[in-house]
Amino acid sequence: MITASIISGLGMGSMYALLALGFHITFIVSRTVNFAQGSAMMVGSVLGYTFCITWGLPWLVAAFLTLALCAVYGLAIERFLVRPFHSRGSEAWLMATVAGGLLVDNLVMFTFGKEPRRFLLEPVDQRLEILRTGVDLMQLIIPAVVAVIVVALILVRRYTRLGKVLGATVQNPSAARMMGIHVNRVVAVSFAVSTVFAGIAGLLIAPLVSVHSEMGTLFGLKAFAVAILGGIASANGVVMAGLLFGLTEALIIVYLGSTVAQIVTFSLVIVALAIRPNGLFGSRTLVKV
Repeated sequence: MITASIISGLGMGSMYALLALGFHITFIVSRTVNFAQGSAMMVGSVLGYTFCITWGLPWLVAAFLTLALCAVYGLAIERFLVRPFHSRGSEAWLMATVAGGLLVDNLVMFTFGKEPRRFLLEPVDQRLEILRTGVDLMQLIIPAVVAVIVVALILVRRYTRLGKVLGATVQNPSAARMMGIHVNRVVAVSFAVSTVFAGIAGLLIAPLVSVHSEMGTLFGLKAFAVAILGGIASANGVVMAGLLFGLTEALIIVYLGSTVAQIVTFSLVIVALAIRPNGLFGSRTLVKV
């Protein structure tokens, strides 16, 4: 039981970390976050189901189309829900992204339907035995995929031109503009990457849960809690917080039951933030005056 819970917790925690990395990327680039991140995860699951199960496309083709449309979704959020307000110094982008996510959730409900559907994929719909405990193959695949994404993100930021442009924009947007960097374009790319991460999370979690129009709400809330808990400006902190959150949630379910898991988990998050306001792995930002 404990072994299965730990494996399940690492799988779910990795997914929370991937969603929270989306919050991290947009925050460090633009000091804004996409509160439609949970909606983007739902869109990834629904599009994957539609392309792969309803239309019968090969899984790789379905995944490519899904992530491409998720990227377009992120670009639309930045262009129409964030930039018009943020460029004028308004914080209304916060409510705009929330409203945008709710709008998409309802559009999916009326087109895809509200009833939950199982996204069964034969290659990964298997159970393995580890230490005499049965676990779903996807629970092992999710941490592996997230680990590859994290390593790729590190390599891109350190060794590619895009990474250097991103770093310059993060450090000093005004200086980046003077150097000829299109800051608005970099911000738009960060939102596209954010929703692609959410789409990947949706594709990975879909075989383990039912696909429906409201599935992204709770996942989005948990991912944002993870981002704050880890220190949203710290990528390493966000990943560590995601794993910690997933493991804690899984162990609480084992010992206390699923009915109180959300209450206890979020209560622990509140206590942790009361003790460490900048997150468990974050640091206080120094402002020069």
